[in-house]
Amino acid sequence: MDRVFRAATFLLIGSIMAALVICAPTVYRGWQMYETAVETALVSVKVEEIRSSQDYVKLDDISDDFRNGVIASEDKRFRFHFGVDPLAVLRAVKNDILAGDFVEGGSTITQQLAKNMYFDFDKVFERKVAEVFVALQLERDYTKDEILELYLNCIYFGEDCYGIKEASAHYYGVSPEDLSEQQSDSLVYTIKCPNLFNPNEI
Repeated sequence: MDRVFRAATFLLIGSIMAALVICAPTVYRGWQMYETAVETALVSVKVEEIRSSQDYVKLDDISDDFRNGVIASEDKRFRFHFGVDPLAVLRAVKNDILAGDFVEGGSTITQQLAKNMYFDFDKVFERKVAEVFVALQLERDYTKDEILELYLNCIYFGEDCYGIKEASAHYYGVSPEDLSEQQSDSLVYTIKCPNLFNPNEI
């Protein structure tokens, strides 16, 4: 039994070390991408760019139905993770392996904000790593409510609408705080694939 346990332990350690060796170049390139991004524009500068928009709206002025719907749909453990959700990452890796393609990202709201602030939407591992570094910085420097507020003000809703104020006005002619539960649900659904699903297409 001891021999089997030792063999299993060595196999596990060997697998972890091999994974680290294989992943190290990608992590390094992701770190370089992150450094280049924040050297071009500090995270605080990017945050102020979002906040300076004339359509920026405070979290308290967005309906509870929409806020809660976004968290439930996009990042159920948003209030509890540190910018990265290990459980979501493991689930995404499993599903991607089974599908043989990128079918699930496992990104948190914080990572999605990082992507919107700095990066394109190409599904490459280096970009995902860079996202993680930006997300960790966001979680260090800003509260959860601030991160959620920033995210809701820059996500794309289709038909050239960026941010919840533009989207609620464009699709329903109301302010974000006046969105009904049904309208909130439709806009939350739109976030998944705004070019295919928006309130004018559903």
